[in-house]
Amino acid sequence: MNRFSEKYIIAKELEWENLGGGVSRKFLGYDNQIMMVRVKFEKGALGAPHQHFHTQATYCVSGKFEFEIDGVKKIVEAGDGVYIGPNLMHSAVCLEEGELIDTFSPVREDFLTGEGPSYFSDK
Repeated sequence: MNRFSEKYIIAKELEWENLGGGVSRKFLGYDNQIMMVRVKFEKGALGAPHQHFHTQATYCVSGKFEFEIDGVKKIVEAGDGVYIGPNLMHSAVCLEEGELIDTFSPVREDFLTGEGPSYFSDK
């Protein structure tokens, strides 16, 4: 199935999607090959350990996060980036309220179908 977002995504016109556990998101553009997502975290919010076959690159817009990728922990702050290769176990804890820009290749179909991500939920 071919998927394409609008050509222009005006963030202030989008509502935040509440994922639970102090995490919300907005889709900023995607097609079958790539997806960009703005993710907002409250202090203490957790992205529980998980893995996926997608390549992920993340930019820290604001705040402070402790990431763990493949068993290695590192503090990430505004202006820093993170690369997560396919199938690597990873997680994040928000130490100071902030926002991340996540990019994935290929598109996260599970995000668009409502099947994921359960790793932010406190269910």
